[in-house]
Amino acid sequence: MDRRRVLTRALPFVCLAGSALVAPALQAAEEPLVMGIFPRNKPAETTTMYTPLANLLSERLGRKVILATARDFESFSRSVQEGRYDIVFYNQFQYIQSSRSYVVIAHNEEFGRSAVAGALYVRKDSGITQVSQLRGRTIIFGGGRDAMLSYIAPRFLLMQAGLNEEDFKSEFAVNPPNAVVALSLKQADAAGGGEILIDLAAVKKTINTDDIRILASTESLLFLPWAVKRTMPARLRGAIQSVMVDLDGSEAGRAVLKSALTTGIRKAQEKDYDPHRRMINAVFGKGAPPR
Repeated sequence: MDRRRVLTRALPFVCLAGSALVAPALQAAEEPLVMGIFPRNKPAETTTMYTPLANLLSERLGRKVILATARDFESFSRSVQEGRYDIVFYNQFQYIQSSRSYVVIAHNEEFGRSAVAGALYVRKDSGITQVSQLRGRTIIFGGGRDAMLSYIAPRFLLMQAGLNEEDFKSEFAVNPPNAVVALSLKQADAAGGGEILIDLAAVKKTINTDDIRILASTESLLFLPWAVKRTMPARLRGAIQSVMVDLDGSEAGRAVLKSALTTGIRKAQEKDYDPHRRMINAVFGKGAPPR
């Protein structure tokens, strides 16, 4: 058999093999993107708030985006750890913990602000003027131990003043506004939360915020991040980021922002979360927060 005949017979096999390899790749490229939203709201509320964003992303990307909700933080965190989400919106601590698998592309702008400091609050009539005076006192935090502004940042302030966890009594409110309300009702000596708490309309309607003041605050910390899988192709990552940061540039996009109760989504990169990372490492070391 001469050389030309061997090549003629071999070529169809090579072409078929190539087709077999390309087909799965094309099929995979058409699979829907899963967008996970952390459960700071009830699943039904989350669906209402973020379905418009999933729909707009689907339209602009030319690829289906499926919204995934979680019934609680435990199931959401498990899904993040298992890499079930292609796009994910979560708190700053959760991003830092998952940053080997996910890369930040954007952050929420809330109340017209891109960043806010963590703070410790006291009543003006408490006589407390220094953080060190909270030794032996009761502090109520506005969220769980993985809440960046309501627990980790205030804990960082306490550590800066030489107070470790055993030096005060910790209580936890359902959410940040409730922590300030509890402080106002003298159910605690101090409260931890973002510096904007006493400016919130819901808080002002419930208590006289003139009775509350900030005892200490951290540097401003960028708001909640949006991240994508690190394995996502750069072009797709850039397209998702572009759609998100341009939302306030169109009527349809502004409707999406209104539905999500946010004032904008802005670009972000990994170094923007270095201050959060330093505080997290100071409070927990490199481990997860105790439950």
